[in-house]
Order: sequence, then structure tokens, then C-alpha cells
Amino acid sequence: MATKIVIIGGGPGGYVAALRSAALGGKVTLIEKENLGGTCLNRGCIPSKIMKHSADIFQKFCDAGKFGIKVHGEVLPDMTALMEKKNKILETQRKGIASLLQASHVTVENGLGKIKAPGTVEVVFNDGNIKTIEYDKLILATGTEPLNVKNFPFDHDLVLSSDDILQLNEIPKSMVIVGGGVIGCEFACIFSAMGTDVTVVEAMSRLLPLPSVDEDLSKLLLKEMKKRKITVLCDTVVKSSEFKGDLLSINLGLSSFTDNPAPKKLKIDMIQAQKMAVCIGRKALSKGLGLEAIDLKASPQGWIEVDNGMETLRKGVFAIGDILGPQKVMLAHVASHEGIIAAENAMGKNSVMNYDVIPGAVFTMPEIGTVGLSESEALKKGIDIESFTVNFRTLGKAQAIEELAGLAKMIIEKTSGKIIGVHLMGAHATDLIAEATLAVQKGMTADDIAHTIHAHPTLAEIMGELSLKASGKAIHG
Repeated sequence: MATKIVIIGGGPGGYVAALRSAALGGKVTLIEKENLGGTCLNRGCIPSKIMKHSADIFQKFCDAGKFGIKVHGEVLPDMTALMEKKNKILETQRKGIASLLQASHVTVENGLGKIKAPGTVEVVFNDGNIKTIEYDKLILATGTEPLNVKNFPFDHDLVLSSDDILQLNEIPKSMVIVGGGVIGCEFACIFSAMGTDVTVVEAMSRLLPLPSVDEDLSKLLLKEMKKRKITVLCDTVVKSSEFKGDLLSINLGLSSFTDNPAPKKLKIDMIQAQKMAVCIGRKALSKGLGLEAIDLKASPQGWIEVDNGMETLRKGVFAIGDILGPQKVMLAHVASHEGIIAAENAMGKNSVMNYDVIPGAVFTMPEIGTVGLSESEALKKGIDIESFTVNFRTLGKAQAIEELAGLAKMIIEKTSGKIIGVHLMGAHATDLIAEATLAVQKGMTADDIAHTIHAHPTLAEIMGELSLKASGKAIHG
């Protein structure tokens, strides 16, 4: 008999796990309480990139004179039309996932999944009906939701979650973004480009305070955001907020979380804005999942522990995606790969998840792409390294398209000469990082890439120029 696989959660981890399980001969049921595609498709990666693309186009119109183009009349963003476009794209994507699942003979149940006993889950439908489903193997992929902060809870009107931002029907005149991480910085760039007066409040000493993001890129991003007239307040926290008419009065204080040993004095202690977007964390969606029915305990924060085969402490029960928490890597493409590993192991294979080489993509303006170790990470590990940098402005293509801002950095292990980290900030950096990812994955040296001819004039030449410099053969700088 076919192995009965039940997956709770239809996001980028869950639906990929379903497809892989079915391909291996499993009888698969996928339970999803809302829309297929999860947070990434419906409330995250895709809708925010649709907005960024529109912001990029709007910015190009505003700068049309630089490109020898005259624009007559007023050019304005139309949020109603943008939301319609976004919803149309999301629906197309959801239908695509549904078609893939149907073609693979995966049964999709649109309801709330809950574990009732070992080997049994139930689905509660919107009409109150309940269906019981038996499983041989279970994969949990329920993801996360925006963290609601007690001092300034979401009201979904003035105080917004990252979900709410993607539903706005007009461009706010002013916005405070709490959190200078990936989501906060992306939205700061998008809304600033659309004409919003944006202030970013970050508790740590730098933007994108992630180990995987090299500090040189954080510094350059700060510089570029200031050029866009985005106010950035690092070492600062929001203490409270209160409504004053149609504005929020937001009270600020020095951060106790900062990694800066000597934080500067507070620049300002209060700011007013039309909207406040809170982008400082995610909360696990494990409560109410019925983990107690199989004697599986989550952490106090709700995260679920797994081994390198994605199996939990309960044999035959796997977990993937953001529900694993920050001890893993909370990215959609990682969840998809975890889904493949979990599915293969649920179907009797012995696959292992490797987190060593994971590309990161940050859709700021300019974009950021990272892979491997940052310089500070490598030094903390005691690795003897050399680092090399090249500016994007050295590229003819960057000059031609007026995308001069950017930096490429390569980290080399001295002993072996292998590339152990690449950090790009510039036009299309999120696409360009793919070559670097392959290089780090395959243990290549800078010389290997330097001997690879890169087409001219392209932005991809940045990897060629960087590798030539790291090989002692610099051509343009």
C-alpha cells in the first residue's frame, strides 16, 4: 500500500513537500486553512516584489530626464490599480500551484488542520464540518505570523503589520517603520520611492543586523537610504505610541538591545507619522496544532525542533519552514528545500538538509545578494581570510543604465584559496548572487571564476571583475 502522507500547511515548504511525496509514490493530503502559497505568495515575497517593481518604474519616470526622455503631465502612483494587479498575479500563482497538485493527485483540504492522536488528524472546515484523516507520516509546515508587540499593538489602520502594508489603498504621506531588518528596509525603499516621508527605527547599531549580511553592505545601504531622504535612527526603540487626531505620536528611547558598546545620544525622542509599520519579528503558528496529542513539545516561543533529516522528536513526524524558528533559516527557498528533504525521508529515503550555502536576497534599492560567510563571521570562526571589493560603477552596463551605486565583496580562505563568501549590493544583485552561490557550493577559487569569460556589457561582469582582483589580476579597479 502507498504511504499515507499528511501535510499541514500549503506554503512554499508544504506544497513542495506534497509534490515531492507524490512523485515518490505517496498518497498525499495537503491541508491549508487559507490560500495555497502561504505567507510568501500571499502576504510576503511576491506581493512586496510586485510593489517594488512598480516603485522602480515610478522612480524611473521621475528621473526620466536623465535618460533623455521628456514626460508631460503629472506622474502619480495608483495604489488601487497596483492592488488589482497584485491580486491578479497572486490568483494566477495560486491556480498554478493548485494545478500542479491536482496533476500529481494530491488531495487538498481547505480547512484548519489539527493533530487528534498518533496517526490521525482532523480538518475543521469553515462551515463547521469536521473530517478525520489517517496518516503514516506527518509533515508540519504551518509557518508564522507577524509578531504583535504589546507596547504598540496592531490596529490595522494606523499601526500596521507587514501583512497590512500590502493592503494599503493609498500612499501614506509619512510612515515610521519599526525594524531595520530585511522587511523593514524593503518597505522603506518602496514607500520612499513612492513619495512617503519614511523614518526607520532600528534597535541595533546598523541596518540589516544579520550575521549573513556583511557590515560593508549595511554601511552602504545606510548611505543610499539617506540619499533617498529616508531618516534612519539606529540604537533606538519605540517605547509607545498614541493617537493624536489622524496622526500617531511615537515616543522613542535609547535601545537596550544594541550591540553598540557606546550608543549615541538620542537624536529625537518623539516623531509623528500617518502610519507606523511594525516589522520586528514573526510568531510561530504552532499553538492549536495539537502537538500535545503526540506528546511533541515546542519551545516556549512555539518553535519546533528537528534533526538534519527534518524529523521531530516524534518518529514519523517532520517539520519544515518558518515554524522551525530562527535557529534555522527562515526563507521561502529554504522551506522548499526542507520540504523536499522531509518528503524524501517520509518516503523512506535518507536525505540530509545542508544549511551551509544558502543565498540571501534583500530587495532594497539597490538590491542585496549574499551567500556564505561575511567577513566578521569568518573572523569569529578563526578563519585566515582575505577580502576584496569592487564598485559597480566600474561596469559599463551600470553606467549605461544609471545604476552606479553598489559594491561587490569576496571573502577568500587564504589556506585553500576557496571562495567562502560573496556579498553584492547593486542593480539586480539578487539575480547575480546565483553564480556566487554555485562557486561557494562547489568550493571554487577566485581563479576558477576569473578564467570564466563574462559577457560584455552586463552586470554579471561584476563577478568577473571581483574574481580578477582577488586573483591579483585586477583590470578596472
